[in-house]
Amino acid sequence: MWKKLFKAKEAGIFLILVAIVIFLGITTKEFLTVENIFTVILNVSFIAIMSFGMTMVIVTAGIDLSVGSILGISSVVMGLLMNEKGISPFWSVIVGLLVGVGFGLANGMLITKAKLAPFISTLGMLSVGRGLAYVLSGGWPISPFPESFTVHGQGMIGPVPVPVIYMAVIGVIAHIFLKYTVTGRRIYAIGGNLEASKLVGIKTDRILIMVYTINGFLAAFAGFLLTAWLGVAQPNAGQGYELDVIAATVIGGTSLSGGEGTILGAFLGAVIMGVLRNGMILLGVSSFWQQVVIGIVIIIAIAVDQIRRAKER
Repeated sequence: MWKKLFKAKEAGIFLILVAIVIFLGITTKEFLTVENIFTVILNVSFIAIMSFGMTMVIVTAGIDLSVGSILGISSVVMGLLMNEKGISPFWSVIVGLLVGVGFGLANGMLITKAKLAPFISTLGMLSVGRGLAYVLSGGWPISPFPESFTVHGQGMIGPVPVPVIYMAVIGVIAHIFLKYTVTGRRIYAIGGNLEASKLVGIKTDRILIMVYTINGFLAAFAGFLLTAWLGVAQPNAGQGYELDVIAATVIGGTSLSGGEGTILGAFLGAVIMGVLRNGMILLGVSSFWQQVVIGIVIIIAIAVDQIRRAKER
């Protein structure tokens, strides 16, 4: 069972995670406390949910730089509907999620129909989403929200935070979808060879649009949970998250060349990112140096992937 669950690459990622945890456990007194562990798990849940969608995108040899902005605009829309329009939390969340779906759909259409490169189209949508978040909110945070909304971010089921439950459920669904369905296999095929996929009759445009739409939905869903946890919607919510999400996905073994990657790997990558950030905070590393470290980690992960692929050729 364990051999099937942990392939060679994922086992290596897991061992790296264990090594980091041991190091931080030795060098800091606070890291292995129950309170800090739950803080790490909670923070990981938001990035992990987004990394599940990003995995599908990168497996197709694409990229989505707009996920942080999608989170932000979705958060603002939910907040405005609840706080200023008096709309129920349920419908406010539905509309916010539809905003994420709309942005993801727009990304997919720009890439498949307008033939824009994923980097260019999603970079543009990054700016559109963030700009709209500031326009709609006037640059101000939005609060308060009813308890029926915040419980989704602040509630507990036994000892486990609600966002972690959501993350686990979404992760299992995403894993089954990507690994065991026909559509999932076609996603891998597109990333492996787009032209060959077209020749065998795979509707590549339809699948690419679907993948980017799912990614937009999951970014908005992470925005819902983050807003519920914080109890406030902010136009700068999710700013910079695209870097953490892409880093988690790449660290988890998803190849930027496409055709390779798993949901389990993305989860492990998200945990490594969360542990690294938490550990650097406990060690007193400034936020500026944290960005340097994360950048170096991304470069190393990509370099390792490229070297491995070169050896396979």
